[in-house]
Amino acid sequence: MFVVTVTYTAPLEHVDPWRPAHGDWLNHLMSRRLLLMAGRQVPLVGGVYLVPRMPADELDRLLATDPYVVHGVARHTVVECTPLLVAAGLEGLKSQE
Repeated sequence: MFVVTVTYTAPLEHVDPWRPAHGDWLNHLMSRRLLLMAGRQVPLVGGVYLVPRMPADELDRLLATDPYVVHGVARHTVVECTPLLVAAGLEGLKSQE
């Protein structure tokens, strides 16, 4: 599993025009279960995604298609983790290793 942080590299007035395309991109990934959660950082300096396990190079290719990245207004930082403890109802997130 991966935790991805998004950091804006441009002022919000340069990010905002790409927000609709970015939202469509997120919704498309959610519909394919390639993204489990997406949310805004507080304060609004970027976002956070929770991504299921996949090959790291596949994740890199996927993140490169983010409209924010394509248009040079954000960058991603990826942390891989192995879920060992989860709340009731979220057992599907636990590592099967």
